[in-house]
Amino acid sequence: MHKCRTDRFGIYDEVGLPLSKAPRLAVLFASALTLGACTVGPDFEQPAPWYSPTSWFEKREPKVSAPSVMVSEPVDPQWWTLFRDPELTSLVTRVTAVNLDVRVASIRLAESRASLGIARADQFPQSNANASYTREQLSSKGVIGLLGAGGRSNATTSNGLGGRQGGVPSSSPTAPFSLFQYGFDASWELDFWGRVRRNVESVDAQLLASGESRRGAALTAMAEVARDYIQLRGVQRSIQINKDNADTAQRSLGLTRDRAAGGLTTELDVANAAAQLAATLAQLPALQTQQAQLTNAIALLLGEPPHSVEAELVTPRPVPPVPARVPVGFPSELARRRPDIRQAEAQLHAATATVGVAIGDFYPRVTLSGSLAIQAVNASDLGNWAARTYGLGPSISIPIFEGGRLTRTLELRRAQEQEAAINYQRTVLQALHEVDNALTSYEGEQRRRAQLDRAVAQNRRAVGLARQRYTDGLADFLSVLDAQRSQLATEQQLADSITAISTDLVQIYKALGGGWEQDFPDTPAPAPKESIL
Repeated sequence: MHKCRTDRFGIYDEVGLPLSKAPRLAVLFASALTLGACTVGPDFEQPAPWYSPTSWFEKREPKVSAPSVMVSEPVDPQWWTLFRDPELTSLVTRVTAVNLDVRVASIRLAESRASLGIARADQFPQSNANASYTREQLSSKGVIGLLGAGGRSNATTSNGLGGRQGGVPSSSPTAPFSLFQYGFDASWELDFWGRVRRNVESVDAQLLASGESRRGAALTAMAEVARDYIQLRGVQRSIQINKDNADTAQRSLGLTRDRAAGGLTTELDVANAAAQLAATLAQLPALQTQQAQLTNAIALLLGEPPHSVEAELVTPRPVPPVPARVPVGFPSELARRRPDIRQAEAQLHAATATVGVAIGDFYPRVTLSGSLAIQAVNASDLGNWAARTYGLGPSISIPIFEGGRLTRTLELRRAQEQEAAINYQRTVLQALHEVDNALTSYEGEQRRRAQLDRAVAQNRRAVGLARQRYTDGLADFLSVLDAQRSQLATEQQLADSITAISTDLVQIYKALGGGWEQDFPDTPAPAPKESIL
């Protein structure tokens, strides 16, 4: 295959002669006839790595003493099973089949497949069958008048027809006549420069990008339904904590009323105890609203109307616990696993190929066309082979002056290629930051939970001591109220921290890009030349 070389300022053949400095038309015409097929424009190469940590813990020491330790082991594609929650597993496995965003992405993938078929059709000859009937009347003041017909000849040669069999009788040049025709025609653009092939390459890359977009939609849907489910269980836990503290406040109110009735305290303590109970119960409606909103969010992800999954999720269950060991894989796997990186790479490939399409527009287009038809003025002659008409031959179209359109189009395509390259780099860099932030958050939240566990234990002890001292008359009721407020606050914080740890784990696996492999596995393909990272 003849290889063409191009740069930003001109188009060259393989010996290095700038076509813009030679008799351009002659060179291009001769090239079209003498050279074999070539493919102009740059060939796509996978982006080379610019940052490649060997481990996610290269600059971070994993906390081996934490309840849940991250390890450099292969990521489980079914990461949600690590939570060991059957309901969560059911939701995640269902969402990819019914989520509306995933279904829209699937339709767009089908559209991309159709677009690829359309682009590939340009590589093959195009043929059409045709048939026509026309009733015509020629003007004696028109073209035939220039031929000197004027009614003096016996036949007209208009439309290429003689006065013999199949001709147009011409007793008068203005006499109407019928013309019957049927046949077919075909054309085929000879893709000498690879313009059509580059277009197919671009559309094929867009198809890959659409596939990765669908995988990204699936990954997002799985992560969202897992996060909403975990937060729902966390809110249900907060509701239970609120109710338990309300029961405690109710008992304190009863205690103060009994003591006030016995003259051991004043109505001030009763009022404070009643206020504490009301303040605790006031938090319940907001938590119940969050529960309803999260239930509806899960229903929306499943493509269901509001309240459709309440019966399934209304029974409170614990927040799904994290496993003792969390496999996080290796940085070198990230670009092969995250759909957004794979999509950005495919879009860069498509943009690179469109540069070749724009360069190909500078070259001549050679088209081979032909037609065969039966044409007669009498319907009875339509089966007569002598009524045939045909044409066959090549045609060449050479761009001479386009007002700068071709040059500006090439500049546009090169700029779009540069934009796609920067977008790819930004996507990879953002992915690395997301993973690092998720790992940091996971470690930090575990440390926070450890401190909150200690705080809750001490607050519970303080409430018991304050109540006992109040009963013994050694302290006022304000100390009891303060202890109860602290206990409620730290218990809520602990519940939120437990929820955050589990949702942080979901964020880790979303950032790592795992989960789509089971629903949308890769089709067999040659191994890449080199790792992107």
